[in-house]
Amino acid sequence: MSPYALSVLVSSLAIGTVATLSSTHWFLAWMGLEMNTLAIIPLMTKTHHPRGAESATKYFLTQTAASGLILFSTTINAWTLGEWTITNLNPTSSTILTIALAMKLGIAPFHLWLPDVMQGLDLTTGLILSTWQKLAPMALLIMINHQLNSNLLVLMAILSTVVGGWGGLNQVQMRKIMAYSSIAHLGWMIMILTFSSTLTILNLVIYIILTTLMFLMMINLYSTNINKLATSWLKTPTLSALMMITLMALGGLPPTSGFLPKWLILQEMTKQHMGLMSMIMAMSALLSLFFYLRLSYVISLTTAPNISNSNLTWRTQLKPMMAIPIMITLSLMLMPVTPVLLTII
Repeated sequence: MSPYALSVLVSSLAIGTVATLSSTHWFLAWMGLEMNTLAIIPLMTKTHHPRGAESATKYFLTQTAASGLILFSTTINAWTLGEWTITNLNPTSSTILTIALAMKLGIAPFHLWLPDVMQGLDLTTGLILSTWQKLAPMALLIMINHQLNSNLLVLMAILSTVVGGWGGLNQVQMRKIMAYSSIAHLGWMIMILTFSSTLTILNLVIYIILTTLMFLMMINLYSTNINKLATSWLKTPTLSALMMITLMALGGLPPTSGFLPKWLILQEMTKQHMGLMSMIMAMSALLSLFFYLRLSYVISLTTAPNISNSNLTWRTQLKPMMAIPIMITLSLMLMPVTPVLLTII
């Protein structure tokens, strides 16, 4: 792809997200979401592969349906209340809007498009879809969190954590595993949305850090499935060991940073007398932890067959990524600042 076209598309992504984040009018927020959708579709098809075209088509159809629902719900709201302000919704518009934003994010039961779309993308575009594209819809949910139906959010959250854990158990493709990981993490975010939006923001930030780090490591090691991941220890043992720890952070094991949002969310849910929901969420997190442990086992405790007598692997030189050490530090060292975060929350 031409650098000029790439710069225009990335700028459009940034402008669309900023427009949605800074808007107080529903129509402007809808325009920002549409700019995001239209800007990422050429990035999906830049590989000139049938899978890329299929992913772009599925993504376009899903996002178009969600955008239509958003426009429908906001029109009903403007017709009923006589205004387009984001922070003022009637119950019907709020329910339709929640379903539409869930479709955009890939929250269960509207998640079926996400694993298939992720599988047809290259790793860089998959990184954008898993992180940057979550910002604008999640910002809208956070802005209207006090008007959302909490029962609907709790139902979708439990479904997302169960589906995200269960769906990733039999996957061998890393992009599909990261897609189901995204679904499970989104379930934790929306579970606590109506009770503490600051915890949702904290979970979103840590999820973006961990997912970005995981994708950067996969790009660095050229790993798109479990078989390629198994040979990574022979290439770069240090990076492979850190990838194993990153997977533990995604699973939420202490003392990594991934444990921090789950701990605080379960604590807040217990304060809200949601003991049964807390138990279901904690048990469903074990499903996700299982396939993270399987990946860690493949990386660290198995050795790929090496038919060469040389200790050096025949491959291209790794490109150093300065962002990886910073992301590793953030993904492993945030637990000591928990008291500070609790005072802010």
